[in-house]
Amino acid sequence: MATQPRLTTTENGVARFHARVGIEHSRQEPDGSFTQLDPSFHDLAIFRKTAEEAAARFQKGDKFVATGRVHEYSYDKDGQTVQAEEFIASRIGHDLARTRYEVDRSPRPSAVERHSTVQEEAALEASPRQQTSVATRTSI
Repeated sequence: MATQPRLTTTENGVARFHARVGIEHSRQEPDGSFTQLDPSFHDLAIFRKTAEEAAARFQKGDKFVATGRVHEYSYDKDGQTVQAEEFIASRIGHDLARTRYEVDRSPRPSAVERHSTVQEEAALEASPRQQTSVATRTSI
């Protein structure tokens, strides 16, 4: 990650992660050795839940691997049409060869479980308020 990632929201309310990334390049020499070349820099975008997870876990300087597709597009700048591209990652993770981390293999709650938990917590939070409200009305 060449820049600090940013998490924004699209016009449709979809989470969008964006960062500039550098891709390392090298050339194999006739003797079998490799010569490091200048990196190329590109836009990386990730959407929806993966964007939110990436924003929580990645920062400038992180090394990563990703799969996805290249999205080519054009836009107008100062009356000129500019061709551009960005890499849309569908999967992303830290590079095992360059990053130390711990793996949490506990299952993530499903969407139904998360929704149920939120409803239960809301009900528990509402209960004392309702009891207080009823007690107040009774004493009047």
